[in-house]
Amino acid sequence: MPVTTTVRDAAGAPPAASAPPGPGSRRRRTRAPLWLLSPAGLVLAVVTLAPIGFLLFTSFTDYNQRTLFTGTYHYVGIDQYTELLADSAFWMSLVRTVLFTAAMVAGSVLIGMGVSHLLTRLGRAMRYAVTVVLIVAWAMPNVASSLVWNWLFQPGYGVVNWFLDQLRVFGDTTDLNWAQDPARAYASIWLLIVWQAVPFIALTVNAAETQVPQEYKEAARLDGATELAVYRIVTLNHIRPTLLLVTILSVIWDYNVFNQIWLISRGGPGDATSTLGVYTYKTAFVGFHIGQGAAISVVTTLLLLGLTAVYIRRLLRSGEDL
Repeated sequence: MPVTTTVRDAAGAPPAASAPPGPGSRRRRTRAPLWLLSPAGLVLAVVTLAPIGFLLFTSFTDYNQRTLFTGTYHYVGIDQYTELLADSAFWMSLVRTVLFTAAMVAGSVLIGMGVSHLLTRLGRAMRYAVTVVLIVAWAMPNVASSLVWNWLFQPGYGVVNWFLDQLRVFGDTTDLNWAQDPARAYASIWLLIVWQAVPFIALTVNAAETQVPQEYKEAARLDGATELAVYRIVTLNHIRPTLLLVTILSVIWDYNVFNQIWLISRGGPGDATSTLGVYTYKTAFVGFHIGQGAAISVVTTLLLLGLTAVYIRRLLRSGEDL
């Protein structure tokens, strides 16, 4: 027969049954995560939510240069938005932004995919060296790299102009001013932004590409598939979620590009390279129509929220592949 042993305390009495936790202790346990998250939430509210709220409020006022000195402004409702939507300069800057963003994203992703695939073909030492170079290029502040890039393309002493002149193909390019021609200005800005974006894309895609099962590639080769077909059918199919991620992130980042354009061409010549970021800056901080600039920022944020919603929807649909 089984023997039941009762553990008694020093006085010989059996131990008392533990009491169930009361409502007060349960309430303290449920509130503990809130207390732990409250400092971070307070910081986010101060540095993120408050400026967004002030931006939204300002977009419904005539906040301008006078307001900066006197503090007086008037509530104008949706007048800033109606004027903005009727402004042809806004629509032209939006079109330039969309087209230039598409060109930058396409170039960054395609070149990044190429560099990623190249890393899988290199030896260990060379792969480490290329990875370090990519990380160093990616870690450079975009303001510093934009200034150096501007020096490279300067007329008279720019290294790029000197190199093109040595080729003897484009004629005398010593005094060529890239910022004075829309096509050349876009070309130099495009090269700079793609150079800055390729390291992140290449390293991210390479991390996904190295996880592709080798047996799938070997099976495709045994079936007679070429290396291009193996990459297109096997590799791209496995890295598709990662490509979607870097593409959406590139769209959001390139859509908001300002530093590179302003430091190289300042939106010129004329307004040829004036994207939404440059147009917003000129409206708010050059013309001091701060309320109008806030309205442009709100519209830009809504457009980016739409892109983010599309990304999240696609991400949820392909969640089983992540």
